[in-house]
Amino acid sequence: MTEQTASPSVWRDFLAQQGARFDADGTEVLGFGPATAAPPSLESLENFMAPLPGLGLIAASGEEAASFLHGQLTNDVQKLDEHSARLAGYCTAKGRLLATLLMWRDPQTIFLQLPRSLQPAIQKRLQMFVLRAKVKLADASTTHAALGLAGPAVANALAAWFPELPQQPYDTTSNGNGTLIRLADAAGSPRYQWIAAPATLASAWADLARQLAPAASQAWRLTDIRAGVPSITASTQEQFVPQMINFELIGGVNFKKGCYPGQEIVARSQYLGKLKRRTLLATIDSDTAQAGNEVFAVTDPGQPCGMVVNAEPLGEGRALALVELKLAAAEEAIHLGAADGPALHFHDLPYELADPQ
Repeated sequence: MTEQTASPSVWRDFLAQQGARFDADGTEVLGFGPATAAPPSLESLENFMAPLPGLGLIAASGEEAASFLHGQLTNDVQKLDEHSARLAGYCTAKGRLLATLLMWRDPQTIFLQLPRSLQPAIQKRLQMFVLRAKVKLADASTTHAALGLAGPAVANALAAWFPELPQQPYDTTSNGNGTLIRLADAAGSPRYQWIAAPATLASAWADLARQLAPAASQAWRLTDIRAGVPSITASTQEQFVPQMINFELIGGVNFKKGCYPGQEIVARSQYLGKLKRRTLLATIDSDTAQAGNEVFAVTDPGQPCGMVVNAEPLGEGRALALVELKLAAAEEAIHLGAADGPALHFHDLPYELADPQ
């Protein structure tokens, strides 16, 4: 991937010229056009592109980068090739997730993508364990920008830059224009991330906008939720072992790769007994639901039965969410914040909640 030194403000300034509105930190595109625009609806999550300045990127280079990360993350890094991306988790010694990551590589570098708000602490923690390993960790967020694209029109829109698109989820294609990663589909609609130098994405913007509607970062996160792909944030760090958020079901855990922090506990959760907690897809009768909020069953109002993993406003006073829950409570009436709080309504995930084998 061609790298160009750039300040994050260069990409933000360009997007602002296109009508983007940002939050106070400049890490969230709130939308394009008037601030009175309604939140994205499920019906609008088609044929759009969303800048993702809230995602950070760690670049790991050096001859021992793969072996070092292999011993730190829940997935196999040694066998990661240049045509694939993988999900991975970074756990405490107790098997609790500190971060969920998307990783891919080029001939020299392994990239780890995660929320920008978590990146400094995660990069610092990884650095603590480098010791004498021949690996260098660097912040690549200033040289790379991410653009999320979703919908059947994406193939035509990207043809000038990527004549052949990745065909299956987590396949990748790279050339001088950057890296294109196909991610898990949402409601049958293909999704991609284009990671490239800000100047490359800026030069492509006008042509892309003829076929794909510019959208808020939130629209992309809604498709993540719809696809059943969770993301650990600051409010949910150390709350879940990977199986609680279905991470092994979507390819984020390799149980044959050997040791990493928390590996024994993660393996024990998989093979000893039946899992009692999973993450479900839900709409919530509140547009203020946030990651880390507790949920309660009406039959046991004194203690929470689960926690919101991710949630985004959906319009009409609702939110779309991934909710970690005791499976024994899944058939009961569940409410946000208290047993008499806003109701949760559960929906099918795009994958089966299989029991461990």
